[in-house]
Amino acid sequence: MSSPASFDQISPSEFFYRNRDLAGFSNPTRSLYTAVREFVENALDACDRNGILPSVHMSIKAVDPEKQDPKHYVLTVSDNGPGIPSNHVPLAFGTVLYGSKFVLQQTRGMFGLGATMAILYGQITTNKPVHIRSSTDGKVRDEFEMLLDIQKNKPVIQKHTTSPARSTGLRVSINLEGDYNKAGAKIRDYVYKTALITPYASISFEDPKGKKFSYTRIMKSMPAPPTTVMPHPYGVDVETIRRMTVESMADIPKMDQKMLARLKSELRIKEKSVTRKSILKAAPRRWKDLTRNVRIIVALVHFLEVEPDRLERLRIDEINIARNELTYTDRVSSKSTVVPLDPESTYHKQLARIVQGETLATLLTKRFQRIGAKTAEKFSLYAGFKPETRLGSMSNADLVKLSDMLQKFTDFRPPDPTCLAPLGTKPFENGIRRSLNPDFCVTVQRPASAYSGFPFVIELGLAYGGDVPSEGLKVYRFANRIPLLYDEGSDVVLKVIGDIDWPRYKIKGDPPLVIVSHICSTRIPYKTVGKENVADRVEIEREIRLALQYLLRKIAVYMSKKGKAESARKRANMYQKYLPLIAQFCTELAGKKKKPAYEEILTKQESELLPESGGDGGGEPPKQSSLKDHV
Repeated sequence: MSSPASFDQISPSEFFYRNRDLAGFSNPTRSLYTAVREFVENALDACDRNGILPSVHMSIKAVDPEKQDPKHYVLTVSDNGPGIPSNHVPLAFGTVLYGSKFVLQQTRGMFGLGATMAILYGQITTNKPVHIRSSTDGKVRDEFEMLLDIQKNKPVIQKHTTSPARSTGLRVSINLEGDYNKAGAKIRDYVYKTALITPYASISFEDPKGKKFSYTRIMKSMPAPPTTVMPHPYGVDVETIRRMTVESMADIPKMDQKMLARLKSELRIKEKSVTRKSILKAAPRRWKDLTRNVRIIVALVHFLEVEPDRLERLRIDEINIARNELTYTDRVSSKSTVVPLDPESTYHKQLARIVQGETLATLLTKRFQRIGAKTAEKFSLYAGFKPETRLGSMSNADLVKLSDMLQKFTDFRPPDPTCLAPLGTKPFENGIRRSLNPDFCVTVQRPASAYSGFPFVIELGLAYGGDVPSEGLKVYRFANRIPLLYDEGSDVVLKVIGDIDWPRYKIKGDPPLVIVSHICSTRIPYKTVGKENVADRVEIEREIRLALQYLLRKIAVYMSKKGKAESARKRANMYQKYLPLIAQFCTELAGKKKKPAYEEILTKQESELLPESGGDGGGEPPKQSSLKDHV
């Protein structure tokens, strides 16, 4: 006989403790790399949001250098950003899914997991606390030493002190188990590529052997920070609309001593204590003069049949006018109760107003982006609703219909791209040239597009020749300025590149060629929580293909001119071999002593051999000189 099933609830930190592979902490090698990435990205995001040119320093030091990998390391990342206010530091680093990135705005992070997951991983592998230093004013520095209570998903502060500071910024230091011998190449590659995509940042890294890698900024300007926008109607579903409905409802007032005094004053109750009987006796006479909050309390006292002071221990969970039911929970006993609402009662209308919330027209214009009054009215007619319909009066079927109609209506304006902060073609090219030093470099930024109501911008760069190694095509992938180094085989960029007919663009064999892709969006469609590969959304795939085709047309022109230059070089070599002989023969044949100035022809020919390497693929093909122009 089988035992009955046991049901329980776990916290978010407990869930990711049990399933840390989902967040990229699957083994000591991957975990060390992921921890580095999360802390560096948090530092760069903080500086970007506040318009501060980032200076980020990172170090990895072995606790016992003589021990074999995997072993314990101390990872420290510091920045010159705005810091984190003292009251937010424990929650920001000691609570899973707590952060400032749950908005419609381009940021490197998305889930509020990274830094806390790194701290959690460090704690479960070394049982050592995290050390945090933060200064928001450049004068006082808060220092925390704390652990994470995994079962309760909350921080455990072991030590908190303050000391003088010289500048603003944040410094985080954690102990964790890692394998730098295997992860080192990825970490160095990550730092190198992060410097490429953020040419306005100074980034330095000191490895466990004391070797330093430094990338100073090459630009003193940075892209404008993105703005926070409201959701687009194409990017919402029934649950989002339901939440908007709840947010639009009037708040249920809190019952406390101040509210009791207000009840007594507005109802003009003369008795010493305010009771349910005295409230319901006085309310009909004074109803027109009562404020909204007092009317709500009177209605609750009536329907719940409780004394007013007991409302303090009750939490109103739902007021369902369609079913004429009110659900509340006793905070002490945690017992949930459903109470019927009499629609004929004079107090029914007061509660109905609470849950009816905004009108459909107000919802569309106030809680969605780029929808005006005329578009809201036009959509309402299209969807079969009146613009003045209150959200709270809609049934579940109405909300489903509303969600479906939002996806089908074609007259909404495209999503607002101001929530994005692409790097820009010139900074993008500067970063590529600094990192790769190619002979030919070209970049392109596509106009903003959207998938499922989320705007995105594709930036693509191409580097050829110069210091680019002749090892065949390489692809550098970035998303919201994050280098993507793992799981590249299933990425949308690789899929598009794999479909290209390269010989058509005069590229054969193993060319010294690097393609750099950058996807900017408020919602990158990552395939995993580890944020390493991007799903092949049709809209994103199309934009990448169009950008790549533009770049390939440019390099085809360059390669064509380069081919002509090679032919010209061969002719020049022939000239150098035979021109002196021809000059001597012509001199003898003409009966002169002085040879023609053929050296000038050779010098001019040399200067016209190679095509220009600018971003537009060069100018017109060089014109060839002839011997008869000089003899």
